[in-house]
Amino acid sequence: MNKVVANAQEAIQDVFDGATIMVGGFGLCGMPENLIRALASKGTKSLTTISNNAGVDGLGMGLLLANGQIRRHIGTYVGENKLLEKMVLDGTVQLDLVPQGTFSERIRAGGAGIPAFFTPTGVGTIVADGKEAREFDGRPYIMERALRADFAFVKAWKATSGAT
Repeated sequence: MNKVVANAQEAIQDVFDGATIMVGGFGLCGMPENLIRALASKGTKSLTTISNNAGVDGLGMGLLLANGQIRRHIGTYVGENKLLEKMVLDGTVQLDLVPQGTFSERIRAGGAGIPAFFTPTGVGTIVADGKEAREFDGRPYIMERALRADFAFVKAWKATSGAT
């Protein structure tokens, strides 16, 4: 099967309302801005986004926020995104803040088919609220669920079909 497409609009064509999307990049560096713009134009709604951050006002996933396309964001940093702050405070967007290392491990676990794991990170903080806790070798841990998505957006210079 050849999954190489001609443009960003074609690449996001199968993204459906309610989809979960992992979005690459760190801050505004390496974000897949063409795919995000295409998705903003398409108007897909009720998205869950998994990314380091939710962009900034008018850039990156900030475009999806401004369009009201994101219902939940899972990330590690909110920065100075005033729109995200407003949307979280008024209940328009659900925000799950996750420590950076835990975030990376949750994504890795999802890719490896591991449904959950225990970590000491967040024990005794609001990060642990509502999560299963266990003790191993006298040390407390909390259970973190893996993160999986329907789609992943990455910025790349070149894509190939994988055929040699």
